[in-house]
Amino acid sequence: MAGRYAPSPTSALHLGNLRTALVAWLMARHTGREFRLRIEDLDTARVTAAGDVAAGQLADLRALGLDFDPPVLWQSRRLAAYAEAAASVGDRLYECFCTRREIAEAASAPHAGGFRPYPGTCRNLTEAERAARRRQRRPALRLRADAAVQTVHDQWAGEVTGVVDDFVVRRNDGVWAYNFAVVVDDLAQGVDQVVRGDDLLSSSPRQAWLTRLLGGRPPSYAHVPLAVNPTGTRLAKRDGAVTLADLAVAGVGPQQVLGLIATSLGLADPGERVDSGLLLDRFEPSVLPREPWVVPVV
Repeated sequence: MAGRYAPSPTSALHLGNLRTALVAWLMARHTGREFRLRIEDLDTARVTAAGDVAAGQLADLRALGLDFDPPVLWQSRRLAAYAEAAASVGDRLYECFCTRREIAEAASAPHAGGFRPYPGTCRNLTEAERAARRRQRRPALRLRADAAVQTVHDQWAGEVTGVVDDFVVRRNDGVWAYNFAVVVDDLAQGVDQVVRGDDLLSSSPRQAWLTRLLGGRPPSYAHVPLAVNPTGTRLAKRDGAVTLADLAVAGVGPQQVLGLIATSLGLADPGERVDSGLLLDRFEPSVLPREPWVVPVV
């Protein structure tokens, strides 16, 4: 049994990322699970300095007292595993030549979060039609889901049901897609508890369905409310001192940051000196706040 934290090595972790990591660590340790770290570096546009960025992310997590059970998994080193998983469901895969614009124009009204289900344009093309389209555009690979309905239980959101559309498993640039890779990786790492930001809640039915298709049992889910700036917009680096490095320049050290995050979770009083072990002793998932955290300006 294991939980996990899976950052992308694009930039330093901000307070919202660190808060989610802390909750994921607390959930795993509270339930006697191992805690895994996965570096989600599949996108080739992100990997130029991925090693340095990931090292900085790991250092920040350790500065807050969060430990991981080895080994660290890098998605960029698991391409063969993704290909093998795709081959195992080969009869469900088909080539798709649609652009995002074409899908948006053909699909019905968007679902939650602006998501537009795939309308099935390329699902039943003939071989001659596929051959003709290959000459114009490289195809992505989609997985036929037959409009399956999947329900998951989330620690805080409760029952969440979604219709699984035919989703992309490999993009037309050859990069394995997020929704596919994370399921393959969770199965490989023995992850049965997924804690992450609630912007990914709508992906859970799709990923749970894929987990079953690949012969696994869907994990338990717990989606953490996002950190937002004072205007209510999702927190980003442009909001000022929101990383450990930024806050250090402002005279705020890692232990103070941990206290700030703990206070936002109802695990500490404002200004109280805490450490990860103390927070673990106090942790009770059922009483965590259900609303977004408005990050104070530092």
